Amino acid sequence: MAAGAVDALACMAHKGKSLPGIPQFSSCAEKRQWQLEHMAGAFRVFAREGYSEGISGHISVRDPERPDAFWINPLGVHFGLMRASDMICVTLDGDVIAGNTAGSINAAGFQIHSAVHRARPDVHAICHTHSVHGRAWSAFAKPLEMINQDVCYFYKAHSVYTDYGGIANEAFEGARIAKSLGDTNKAVILKNHGLLTVGQTVDEAAFLFCLLERSCKVQLLADSAGHEKHVVSDEEAAYNFKMASTPETLYVEFQPHYQYEEAMSNGSFKL
Repeated sequence: MAAGAVDALACMAHKGKSLPGIPQFSSCAEKRQWQLEHMAGAFRVFAREGYSEGISGHISVRDPERPDAFWINPLGVHFGLMRASDMICVTLDGDVIAGNTAGSINAAGFQIHSAVHRARPDVHAICHTHSVHGRAWSAFAKPLEMINQDVCYFYKAHSVYTDYGGIANEAFEGARIAKSLGDTNKAVILKNHGLLTVGQTVDEAAFLFCLLERSCKVQLLADSAGHEKHVVSDEEAAYNFKMASTPETLYVEFQPHYQYEEAMSNGSFKL
């Protein structure tokens, strides 16, 4: 783990008490199983948060052994029923190669996720759903303002896709979404569509999605109040981003959500 990441984690705890970082594994098989369990856990969290909308929405995780392949959820399974064994492994060219080969995947989901994975080798996980407040804010085709401490996790790290092209069943729409995300951003607001977040772990991407959705809700509430808004200064926003928006810290941020879901479901999503 990088020194800066260790410092950031230490700063988040009283008197610098150590916090658990991203685990390391001795084999690709162990890491793959861990990824699939956390992927399924993230879906359960999303279900509890109300992000399900019919057959829309997907999470993907790059395979630890094959960087040209990723795992994605099957079409037509509710987020709240998702299990590790349900996931399907598909190459960037669309060939199903492992996992739940009897299942099918969302065509639009494949176009979006394959394009982002292809364009961003640094990205290992992607989350996209049609959450309520994300869809509402997306209608304005505007970035979020830094109006509170938490939204600063996206300070100069989120973009807006302003060229809505309908359901992303064609490769060109996925490619345009990937391009709008940019080379380093953590998230993109998709006009008239929803939200998309990325991370080095599924935990990071999932926590960022939950935070982005709530940040859209906060922005809508603040805008509707009719009072003067006070925006966090660039200096303080940059400091907040540096301290709290590292991959390691964002991984840690998601663990209480994961642990709660694990307790509530007796870990059934790990099967």
